[in-house]
Amino acid sequence: EASRPALIYLPGLHGDWTLIGSFRSAVAGQVRFVETTYPRALAWSLGDYAAAVESALARRGISRGWLLGESFGSQIVWAMLARGRFETTGVILAGGFVKHPMSAAARLAEKITGRMSNALFIRVIFGYAKVARFRFRHSPETLATIDEFISRRTELDRRAAQHRLHLVAENDPRPIARRTRGPVFGLSGWLDPIAPWPWVRRWLRKSCPALRDYRVLRRADHNVLSTAPKPAAEQILKWINSATRGDSKP
Repeated sequence: EASRPALIYLPGLHGDWTLIGSFRSAVAGQVRFVETTYPRALAWSLGDYAAAVESALARRGISRGWLLGESFGSQIVWAMLARGRFETTGVILAGGFVKHPMSAAARLAEKITGRMSNALFIRVIFGYAKVARFRFRHSPETLATIDEFISRRTELDRRAAQHRLHLVAENDPRPIARRTRGPVFGLSGWLDPIAPWPWVRRWLRKSCPALRDYRVLRRADHNVLSTAPKPAAEQILKWINSATRGDSKP
């Protein structure tokens, strides 16, 4: 497995592995899929996240690879590129973005999350679980971890999510994206009100010279890796193989 390209998964706001099971299965045997889990830190900067990821990778002997940034994880990707200490083969944004296209909405989400009582938070999570069982009905591995996903959503987890939303609202990595040499690829679900792909794609096409391709999967939403695991895996593997061969087009 060590001889295969490393694909390093940086999860979204939830910060762990619990929604990625079906995608993991879809890329098995094709890449070295490396998963990360964020600590429930309440004071970390994005640079702190980046440094922690780099240290964890170094402990496993991983010095280069593809960065797969899912939603919030895309902000850690840009922080890693800014630091320049990890040899990045390429970047794939999955429901990711540069500067959030709706920073005011991110700030509002931060405030709502902060004011939510733990009892209400738990009720929201259980409500989400019911919806999730429908959303991920075509992703058996993800369905199997829904209960684990719920059990990990604690009061501290809520506060950590609030802090991550604050980091998203305040972060502006556009200068980093402008000077990134790439390659950079983007993948979104068609139904994505959280990070609307028309705005994300428009900025990348106009201002990120390293952008090679951007695809939108129709039967997917913001959690594109979880709601369309097989099509997402096929597209991502195609990009990785294309870049490895040095093709001029993805």
